[in-house]
Amino acid sequence: MAGGAQVRAAELREQLAHHGRRYYVEDDPEIDDEAYDALLDELRALEAADPTLVTPDSPTQRVGGAPVSSLVKVTHLRPMLSLANARSADELRAWVTRMRSHLAREGIEDPAFRYVCEPKVDGLAMSLVYVDGVLERGATRGDGEVGEDVTHNLRTIAAIPARLPDAADGSAPPALVEVRGEIFMSLPDFAALNERRAERGQSTFMNPRNSAAGTIRQLDPRLAAERPLSFWAYGVGESDGLAFTAHHEALDWLRAHGFPVNDDIVVLDDEDAVVAQCQAWQERRAGLDFEIDGVVVKVDDLELQRRLGTVGRDPRWAVAWKFPPTIKVTTLRDIMWNVGKFGDLHPFAALEPVGVGGVVVKLATLHNEEDLARKDIRIGDEVLVLRAGDVIPQVLSPAPHAVERPDRAEPPVPPSRCPSCDTPTVKPEGSVFTRCPNRSCPARQWQLLKHFVSRGAMDVDGLGETQVGRLMREGLVETAGDFYRLTVERLTALDGYGEVSARRLVEAIEASKARLFARVLFAIGLEEVGFVTGRSLATHLRTVDALLAATPEEIAAVPGVGPIMAARIHEQLQDPAMRALIEDLRGLGLRLEEAGPPPGEGRLAGLTFVLTGTLPTLTREEATERLVAAGAKVTSSVSGRTSYLAAGEAAGQSKLDKAERLGVPVIDEAALLRLVEEGPPAAG
Repeated sequence: MAGGAQVRAAELREQLAHHGRRYYVEDDPEIDDEAYDALLDELRALEAADPTLVTPDSPTQRVGGAPVSSLVKVTHLRPMLSLANARSADELRAWVTRMRSHLAREGIEDPAFRYVCEPKVDGLAMSLVYVDGVLERGATRGDGEVGEDVTHNLRTIAAIPARLPDAADGSAPPALVEVRGEIFMSLPDFAALNERRAERGQSTFMNPRNSAAGTIRQLDPRLAAERPLSFWAYGVGESDGLAFTAHHEALDWLRAHGFPVNDDIVVLDDEDAVVAQCQAWQERRAGLDFEIDGVVVKVDDLELQRRLGTVGRDPRWAVAWKFPPTIKVTTLRDIMWNVGKFGDLHPFAALEPVGVGGVVVKLATLHNEEDLARKDIRIGDEVLVLRAGDVIPQVLSPAPHAVERPDRAEPPVPPSRCPSCDTPTVKPEGSVFTRCPNRSCPARQWQLLKHFVSRGAMDVDGLGETQVGRLMREGLVETAGDFYRLTVERLTALDGYGEVSARRLVEAIEASKARLFARVLFAIGLEEVGFVTGRSLATHLRTVDALLAATPEEIAAVPGVGPIMAARIHEQLQDPAMRALIEDLRGLGLRLEEAGPPPGEGRLAGLTFVLTGTLPTLTREEATERLVAAGAKVTSSVSGRTSYLAAGEAAGQSKLDKAERLGVPVIDEAALLRLVEEGPPAAG
């Protein structure tokens, strides 16, 4: 019996590893979540009955094992080098000239360089050592020679293989291979993590890189398992049994063995193309869903790399094209406080205007009061200002000389009374936020109302935060339902609204009644319910009545919703004011039941779509909603299981090339809409 359990456990580990690669690396799953969970539950049961079956590479260990007492120092098999910088086309060409000069001294005249261009992800460099195909150790870069062993946390990251698969020809993995890559947190995952933490009264993180770095150095791996870390491999270090002639061959090997590698890495034949590629990355930087601070350019030929060697700690054969700095120094004029939609008070900085990354910044976030105290930022200080991701300005810290001033202001404290409604503020036990407890606070209501009509929620064109504030002041809107009671006559009575603009706004509000049930759940302002959670609740519970009647345990059974989140959602749904809002919206004709088919059903069931570029009339979210409502699945990358690539203006070239290579049909918006309405053409 024990032998049978051992064989079955090995089979399950192999199957789960295979399906994990298909899901996390290839974005091309073969089975649904329910089937995967069934395999995982079977393996858990076997291991619970016989703990000797537990192996370090078991998928059950990704939830986080026992905490470690400290981070042990480890020496890297091969030094993890730093990179010299280039900040312009002239500096990059000077780097090429230096390489040619060095090789000429080595007797190599006029070498034919090929270059590999990779996005320089702003994360944490990592070394992963596999022995006989099993992850034995993972370590931070440290000083390049010595890092810290963080294997216990790396095992929780689904994108990092715990065991390498056999090669396509059936040969076993190499006896030793060191894989190098970057741990990072995507911007959507970072925003969702901070949103969850804020709604639970926990401190928020300053930026994705610090969040990833802090997470990977935790002693308790259960904390790492709760946070959405990602990984991209970018090279092979020490190995036994591997022989490549070019760097891009190593990247191909990594892809083939289950490691995620950035799809936009390219091989180029001349330095003019490299310059154009770096400039293109710089232009698209703000539109990426991960943070980069430059582009890494490497000589592809490994023999040329060997002949070029290193100077100090920098390889001569690689350089980092660095983007312009986005940090500047200015004076903090004042610290003020915003009231969030759930009453939480958020500090923000009024600054002496300063240009950062091409934009004049006057206001910047200070995150929360605990972060403000930790950084010791005070009014009158000279401070460092960063545009995180080139979008959100934030104050990093006081300038080094500012803390030495003898006449510094006193440390700031949250206001004792709400800056909006003058209600005495409170700080719940365990919360990082001081809060306004008044549910009728005008600032809270304004935040909730502008959230209701915002993009991603009800998406009412023509209703921004200024317009919402004015409608509140004029007494026309107090609750979300009041938007739907606005008329052309009531709007034209206000200065600035003519007949045409008033009618357009009323029509836009009326059109929002067609938004999906998931959008309504997100829009009404439930703590813990973002867009993704709202969609999951709508998909699985189907109607608002089912949601209102659900127990905390039934809500917790929805994918992506845990017990703590479920209890909080259930509590809010029992609130009379929330129930009154829902009934009001029901009476006004908003959609409070799922219109699309249950998971796995619908005219596009079984089809997988990828979207790229800008469609003529639909936003990415709108196109995704229509496809999902018809039963389709929408993923982010093209694979062999992609049914259609829907391409708009400025479509990603790498996605188009991959679709052509795999024979995936490329369609426009009109064809996408025909598929949604009519389904795929009949066979033959």
